[in-house]
Amino acid sequence: MEFHNLYSFFKGTALLCGVVLFPLSCSSVAQNRGNEVQYWLTKGDESVKLQPQKPVRFVAASNNFQNIEIDASQKFQYIDGFGYTLTGGSVEVINRLSPSRRNALLHELFGTGRNSVSISYLRLSIGASDLDGEVFSYNDLPEGQTDPSLSKFSLEKDKSLIAMVKEILKINPNIKIIAAPWSPPVWMKDNGKSKGGSLKPEFYAAYASYFVKYIQEMKKEGITIDAVTPQNEPLHPGNNPSLYMPSEKQGEFIKNHLGPAFKASHIKTKIVVYDHNCNKPEYAIDILKDPEAYPYIDGSAFHLYEGDISALSTVHNAFPDKNLYFTEQWTGSKGTFGEDLNWHVKNVIIGSMRNWSKTALEWNLANDPQYGPHTDGGCTECKGAITVSDREHFTRNVSYYIIAHASKFVPAGSQRIASTQTEHLSSAAFMTQSGKIILIVQNDHQADENFNIKFAGKTAAVAIPGRSAATYIF
Repeated sequence: MEFHNLYSFFKGTALLCGVVLFPLSCSSVAQNRGNEVQYWLTKGDESVKLQPQKPVRFVAASNNFQNIEIDASQKFQYIDGFGYTLTGGSVEVINRLSPSRRNALLHELFGTGRNSVSISYLRLSIGASDLDGEVFSYNDLPEGQTDPSLSKFSLEKDKSLIAMVKEILKINPNIKIIAAPWSPPVWMKDNGKSKGGSLKPEFYAAYASYFVKYIQEMKKEGITIDAVTPQNEPLHPGNNPSLYMPSEKQGEFIKNHLGPAFKASHIKTKIVVYDHNCNKPEYAIDILKDPEAYPYIDGSAFHLYEGDISALSTVHNAFPDKNLYFTEQWTGSKGTFGEDLNWHVKNVIIGSMRNWSKTALEWNLANDPQYGPHTDGGCTECKGAITVSDREHFTRNVSYYIIAHASKFVPAGSQRIASTQTEHLSSAAFMTQSGKIILIVQNDHQADENFNIKFAGKTAAVAIPGRSAATYIF
């Protein structure tokens, strides 16, 4: 059984004060804080999936185990959240569920109850992504026409997505949203096509206004866009839709058009650069070096299809006052549960957090058993966190558990604190606003690993199975 049916295992025990999971008062949790460590586990062999284990206790006895030491006096970035991209395709398949199953799924994903995984951050596409059923923008025109004043701008084609976001906000009013376009309207592009091409210089100002209109129109719907990136994967023009936007063009667009347009319209939405792979940290650095672009930029965003997650620290070290965001990593149809669980927890969750990211987002929230919907030329192998098979049935896939090991236990506003690592054990530690310590550990070894959690002079001995991920709470 998965964790949803196991709450009787610890009935009467609290896990997270005021947020999740079991019916015990906050004061009772505080009294237990010094002694007991709650422990949730997912094994790579799928025999255990986000299940609570028998708690361990801090004791005075010593042993010869390796240590993971937590130091709450060393504080790093605050966390904005963990989640996914809510694509148009995700909305389409979730809406195929019966009303009761759909409602239950949305509360499981976004609620803060004991049966929820408490997703706290979403990414949206501005217009279609490649995991929409068709390509569209918010200003599509007959061939040969242009509309620099954006008089025909409309969010109509995203009305289903907007409706779902509004439902999600009722469940979690504090969820944060970052948005990115896959392509501008094709009349703004030099090739006149949704795939590839570049933004024509004469439409830079119109495109900046396009972002302003998007943010303003979403606000009218009750949806606040916390941040935008000027382009998803600007160095990958082979997707459909897509756009090629090298760093010098993105910098020019920000400093001369997007930044001034936001300022003139009193837009508070953050501008985040790059939004592509870790093999090119110089893309973000080149833009941030520009003294005219710099004031408009909140930070930079990364994916990890190429490069190393340490690229985020490369940018942080160059510009320590700018934020970092990890915004996308897919799991695919050919991957295995164990391989994906361990690589993603190690790199996307723990790795991004240890390298200053405020977010860790997996790619697509939901799709059908054929890995659709997608555009003609879009991703045909992207596996969502959820697979919807019919009106009454959905499956929780590996990226559900990857994100849940963080989102369920590390609420937005938590702060990363110092934790050590060992040869086979990766770790990231956090302090929540209520004072709880959360430790996420991934065992990269085939064999079980014994270790001590050491904190504030106390020791708790733990064994984590091989090729597994665990979250500890105390």
